Amino acid sequence: MYRYVITDETFATLARFEELRRALDEQAMLPRAWYGHMRRELEAEAVGASVSMEGIPVTVDEVRRILAGDRPEAVSSEDADLVTGYREAMRHVLSRADDPDFRWQSEVIRGIHERVLAGSWEKQAGRYRQNQNRVVDSVSRTELYVPPPPEQVPALTEDLVGWLDSGADNQSAPIAAALAHVRLAGVHPFSDGNGRTARIVASLVMYRGGYRLPQFTSLEEWWGRHRAEYYDAFSCLGSEWAPTADVTPFISAHVLAQCSQAEALSLRQSAERLLWLALEDVAVHAAGTDARAANALYEGFMGREVTNRYYRSVVDVTAATAAHDLARLDAAGVLQRRGSGRSTAFVGTVLLVERLAAVLALDIDLRGASFYDERLRDALLSRLSAKSIGRV
Repeated sequence: MYRYVITDETFATLARFEELRRALDEQAMLPRAWYGHMRRELEAEAVGASVSMEGIPVTVDEVRRILAGDRPEAVSSEDADLVTGYREAMRHVLSRADDPDFRWQSEVIRGIHERVLAGSWEKQAGRYRQNQNRVVDSVSRTELYVPPPPEQVPALTEDLVGWLDSGADNQSAPIAAALAHVRLAGVHPFSDGNGRTARIVASLVMYRGGYRLPQFTSLEEWWGRHRAEYYDAFSCLGSEWAPTADVTPFISAHVLAQCSQAEALSLRQSAERLLWLALEDVAVHAAGTDARAANALYEGFMGREVTNRYYRSVVDVTAATAAHDLARLDAAGVLQRRGSGRSTAFVGTVLLVERLAAVLALDIDLRGASFYDERLRDALLSRLSAKSIGRV
């Protein structure tokens, strides 16, 4: 099903991708606390990007709080369930990915879909569609693509998992992931949640192919920031189901996105590792608290509110210990308390940026800054990225 060729440009992109893989695999052991933090950040960004692409009205910051068990009042319980359901789908496939007895079966894909839709009976979670569906532009409401009729879905899905269980091994993982993605999206086997399911299946293919680092196992965050390119890549499917469609453009776009994502996250990882060590230094030496408080300082530095509930869920401490840590950061002036009672939250300060700049030996002009501003954060991150380029 589907025709394609691997272009010279794609071959070159695959070679660069392997260079990045080798470089990241050879990195020294990462600080455990920072690595756990980084995985949480990437998970929240991936979940947030994917669900928002499907029209679920949540921000990444709201997703981050939902995943920590601190659902904002502005987010409905139904939307929160879809967020956690998507996270559970991602975690489910990764927990199964290195099982030596793993086999690609249609139930794997249906199980992913069931979790993506949080088990909703109304949304037919885990069940093939029984009606003809259509892909429609969310803005113009014009019809973009007509998938195969519902009676063909079971056989086409079995054909896909049969290829994944045998033929996919003959392809490099990035090519196989792209093919799995576009084939599942082309069949569109479910009434809802097809895009999210296809993207998770592609991630599972990468993981099964030996790519275990988060830089390689998810493209959600990248596609979320490049939606136009993502949707344009599917135009090669044509306006209706055609098993002989040439999907070369989609494969080229998918592989390029994989490489671009890996490069961007490699640079970010190098910079944020330095930032994390500086945050721990500020927590311990400027605020006189435990290094775990770097988690709260990071949120404040990124311009987010930190609640007791969110913080204690991230660092796994009691409410009293969380309150103590946050009070110490507030007293040291690196976080500032807002509100009272259940609405109490903490935010970043100019002094936090000043302390970080001193630890990192970065020259940041803070003259006239009387309150925390995202421009201060961006200035520090820009200089830190420039400093860390040679470390990637």
